[in-house]
Amino acid sequence: MLQVNIVGIGPGNPELLTAAAQKAIAQSNILIGDQRMLAAFAADEKKIYSTIKTAEIAEIVSKADPQQDTVAVLVSGDVGFFSLAKTISGKLPDCNCVYHCGISSLVYFAAKLQMSWDDAEIVSMHGRKQNLIAAVARNKKVFSLTGGENSPQVLCQKLCEHGLGGVEVYVGEKLSYPAEKITFGTAEKISKLQFPSLSVMMLLNPAAQETPAAVHGLADDLFIRSKVPMTKQEVRSVSMSKLKPRSTDLIYDIGAGTGSCSIELALLAPQGQVWAFEHNPAAVELIGKNKELFGVQNLEVVPGEALENIQSMPAPDCVFVGGSGGDLCQMLDIIYAKNPRCRVVINAITVETLAEVANYYKEHQDYALEIVNVFVARGKKLGSYNLMLAQNPVYVMTALKKED
Repeated sequence: MLQVNIVGIGPGNPELLTAAAQKAIAQSNILIGDQRMLAAFAADEKKIYSTIKTAEIAEIVSKADPQQDTVAVLVSGDVGFFSLAKTISGKLPDCNCVYHCGISSLVYFAAKLQMSWDDAEIVSMHGRKQNLIAAVARNKKVFSLTGGENSPQVLCQKLCEHGLGGVEVYVGEKLSYPAEKITFGTAEKISKLQFPSLSVMMLLNPAAQETPAAVHGLADDLFIRSKVPMTKQEVRSVSMSKLKPRSTDLIYDIGAGTGSCSIELALLAPQGQVWAFEHNPAAVELIGKNKELFGVQNLEVVPGEALENIQSMPAPDCVFVGGSGGDLCQMLDIIYAKNPRCRVVINAITVETLAEVANYYKEHQDYALEIVNVFVARGKKLGSYNLMLAQNPVYVMTALKKED
């Protein structure tokens, strides 16, 4: 069986390689990795392939001779920290993959700052849409990778827009190389400077307001509102508890309205991604305003008909449906084709939608359907008395895949 060494090379300086990593590279006659990584380890007798694309790596490995070849795939930092190693895991069949740890940018940068990192919230803004603003607002210490359009100066501009311009920021660039540079300043100061997009940041916010990450059912008056329908606080709380979003989930909110559920879902899945589908232009604008208000960068607003737009989206882990525009059954078919185990919660106020959902799941016996009718009455002061005013009852329907 072909041996493939997945080697974490650390920040880049060969002097920071572990002895085990050095040995694995030395024993491998085929090296695969980014050109920058390969430069320090290439030798005349080795076959060198400059690529970080999973399909190309798999093809190269498939053509190697198990009797004569040993492959080393070089990945930056540590194999377990936002690494290419995770992407290629399980995609190299018939191989004995051996993982060799490296020094991550977080560990290296914290050591340079003479600062602990075990109490830091970890965020990656390199090719991801995680919620840096909320993380900084809620945590005294945040480490973030940057990259692409999310350069340190752009991210700090966004922090300033949300009243976090006074946060202390350390920016590390070209770590471990001779041109290494560490810059310190407030977010306001950093926002006016220029940095390579592939940098790292340590952000300190002594005034952070810590809130429990799992809380749902935000007060209605926290959101910007208009005549666009909104799922009210109590119903929203029940719906979120039924949906059970995880921190890394990919989530659809179909018929997003004001975006109250989209916002809650984005806050509950800070390492995930939420897509808010809405066809009403006024509602689309309102969701955008609430997105800015809460600083949820992992929320993307998708205008137009959801039935068309969900077809090109990644497979969801869970889906909340607040409105379907008459295309509910077709959308459920598309969702389950993408992920048969997707968790689905559907809210409805009409018995027609209730009947439609019940009939759909009668024909799909692999799923268990739970129906809860939520009645809410809110108190209104009338002189010295409290008068309870009933809200529209809402059917909260939860569909889960039955255990095999």
